[in-house]
Amino acid sequence: MQAESRIGALWQQRMAALREYSVVRDGNVFGAGLAGSCLFSSEYDRARALLGRLLSEYESASFENLFPGSLIETKNGTCLSLEHREPFTTPAIDTKLLDEEMLCDLTLVKGIGERSAARLRARGWKTIADLAGHPRFRYAAREVLDRLDRADPREVMDLAGSRHAKSHPFVLGAAGAFAREDFVFLDIETLGLFSRPIILFGVGTIESGNFVVRQYLLRDIGEEAAALTALADHFVGEKKALVTFNGKAFDLPYVQDRLAYYGIPPVARVPHFDVLHFARRRWKGQYPSCRLGELESAVFGVKRDDDVPGQMVPEFYETYLRTKNCGPLVPIVGHNRQDVISTARLFFYLLGETCGCC
Repeated sequence: MQAESRIGALWQQRMAALREYSVVRDGNVFGAGLAGSCLFSSEYDRARALLGRLLSEYESASFENLFPGSLIETKNGTCLSLEHREPFTTPAIDTKLLDEEMLCDLTLVKGIGERSAARLRARGWKTIADLAGHPRFRYAAREVLDRLDRADPREVMDLAGSRHAKSHPFVLGAAGAFAREDFVFLDIETLGLFSRPIILFGVGTIESGNFVVRQYLLRDIGEEAAALTALADHFVGEKKALVTFNGKAFDLPYVQDRLAYYGIPPVARVPHFDVLHFARRRWKGQYPSCRLGELESAVFGVKRDDDVPGQMVPEFYETYLRTKNCGPLVPIVGHNRQDVISTARLFFYLLGETCGCC
């Protein structure tokens, strides 16, 4: 525990000295564009007021009463697990129509572009099965047919992603081959943008008709290795799929980097569905930013109260470490839990549209 406390103290000093965002005047779009990671002054002021209110409200609250959870023993130490359950319905998946569309997409065959496909269709080569007898494309067409017949979602994703954009409906449609229980939804909260500790891991799974969010919250920075190990255990199994929102660019690389830091084996390579990519394809013209908060509000009517901006999570957590007042952790935990739930809801919403579900 002394070593863990020292690690926490060192990171506390670094957080106080290094702030990774700028505060700009409300409406200063030009300044916001130059600042990279930034907050408008009204957002910053609200967050600071929230922090003060939390410190006062939870001054006498004990950690155990505020965050009742269970301790998880791992080979790399102990971490705290918080659990939230709520009823969750998913659409009925029917991939037959999507399968038929893929068989009619001649551009899935190597060497065939849109123009070539149009010429081939005009000459009577309507499907990839037809091309299995083509003098030039028969071998490439048979290879595609073999991959589709195996119905391995990894192969379908690789095939569609190699011939189309990573956000193409064929890529998302590959998720229809998984059972609901195979999906692992992930969102993390960190102390910065690069190579800083992860202080909260939110993991969502579907169990017996419920959506279960397990959050591994660090009581001290020294528990990060244990929490990382607990996270990795969610990917043990023959058939798992990861679902994130912007996780290909941020969450997964960040997790792998922190695992490597502790010498822990990386998370197993599994199919990864990044909802941000599919959301941009679906709503870019309607909701230009395609931020998770914007989409959950527009699509599901979700309204967050007393939310903490992601840029200020390090300050809220540092305040908790410095004061031992667990109030600043309340909005961090709530923010992370809602991110996991909204990611799952958006994923199944888009999957339902893609696969023509009832």
